Amino acid sequence: MTAQAAAPHVAVVGGGLAGITAAIALAETGTRITLLESKPRLGGATCSFSRGELTVDNGQHVFLRCCSAYRGLLARLGMTGSVTLQDRFDVTVLRPGGRARLRRTVLPGPLHMGQALASYQHLSFAERLRVVPAALAMTRLDPASPELDGQRLGDWLAAHGQGEHARRALWDLFTVSALNVAGDDANLALAATVVKTALLSGRDAADIGIPAIPLGDLHGQAAASLLGRLRARVRLSAKAAAVEALPSGGFLVRLASRGAAGGNGDGEVIRADGVVLAVPPEIAACLLPPAAGNGAPAQQPGPAEWLQIGTSPIVNVHVVYDRRVTRLPFAAAVDSPVQWVFDRTGPSGLREGQYLAISLSAADAYADVPAARLREQFLPALAELFPAAAQARVVDCFVTKERRATMRQVPGMGRLRPAAATTTAGLVIAGAWTDTGWPDTMEGAVRSGLNAVRELRRSMGVAALRGAHGRRPSRGSWPSGSGESPGDAVPPRASAVSPAVSSAPEAQA
Repeated sequence: MTAQAAAPHVAVVGGGLAGITAAIALAETGTRITLLESKPRLGGATCSFSRGELTVDNGQHVFLRCCSAYRGLLARLGMTGSVTLQDRFDVTVLRPGGRARLRRTVLPGPLHMGQALASYQHLSFAERLRVVPAALAMTRLDPASPELDGQRLGDWLAAHGQGEHARRALWDLFTVSALNVAGDDANLALAATVVKTALLSGRDAADIGIPAIPLGDLHGQAAASLLGRLRARVRLSAKAAAVEALPSGGFLVRLASRGAAGGNGDGEVIRADGVVLAVPPEIAACLLPPAAGNGAPAQQPGPAEWLQIGTSPIVNVHVVYDRRVTRLPFAAAVDSPVQWVFDRTGPSGLREGQYLAISLSAADAYADVPAARLREQFLPALAELFPAAAQARVVDCFVTKERRATMRQVPGMGRLRPAAATTTAGLVIAGAWTDTGWPDTMEGAVRSGLNAVRELRRSMGVAALRGAHGRRPSRGSWPSGSGESPGDAVPPRASAVSPAVSSAPEAQA
């Protein structure tokens, strides 16, 4: 009897959402997995930390019902019940001295938002009338068009009758938080993806989901548990320093020696049949073997282009009051320095009072401002939006900053984003910064992991990544719209919204 061949071994470098997704999808088919993460935890940009008795998320991440790939990951992690998903899109928009409500109806899209726009008091009647033809014109845009990639959202909106006030009071509510760049400067192709997919397609597409537990538990701990059950090997505090392609096939992944400040490759060496680089672009460019520049096809951007991808910061101002100051789970704001504010009392473990977190996207103006000055600005701003806050005592106020939160999603970004393939078979890249057709979000990160798995299976051969046992995923296909199941036939890449941040938080008292 012939001995059964061992299943192939794939090294996944990076334990964020993209790497977690790729590792799970591969392990489900029987592939042997080693997941390498340089930090002492999984979850990447979506993580939590302790501050006294509080558990604080590094950013206020949300998702939408249309985020099918991310929701599929939650289901695999057994975490669907640990998030709250609206049964109907409903956002309260505050401004000093007043509020409005955007709530969809049961009509089919895009008519489901008609009543919300008609009654949106933060716009004049004339502005509301002009929104309709602009929204309909956006439904006719093709986000995959190279021409759109080179245009600013603000220029397009202005050309379609949207004045400065309408852009700030309506369009910015969704595009700034989704793209993490000033609304007028946003990449039109990506903005069209957000608006068309979330707001103008299926009536339930924009229903908002928020974590009901800390992000560290929702993603990192849950992924570690699932990967353990799938018999994947997870190596924490293990930094990859180099990836070498072997002439005979396969790869060597060299780890940095412990305590090496420069990350040299004098540490352990791991042999793998395939490699997934699920890391930021500047790290992927450094790890990529010289002969593996992305180029399948030849016009795809390579490492030199990846290094041109800029980043945008996110700043969060966290305020703990001695009493409840609002009943809203979250709200947006206009005519205020506050953009979005979330009630994090329950997930943080706070037993008395209320914990509100202000999320500031496109936060270039705040990234270098001391915490004390941000406190001076945002505590009065919260009191203007929530009058009860003026009577409450501030128990704690601190700031977290994500200086490299997302890629800078401005015109021309599309031409810099690579597909999963490289010119070396068995070596693929992943990350929300790659070409997923989506912005740099949690949904984009998960889609990139699925894209990488499909490309790896194509380049190495489908049978090889099913291993000698020919296993298919035991938990069913990933949801329709997430790029299909990476464990079955290889389909084309999906061509298609909360920012997914990409660095550890910098906390300031």
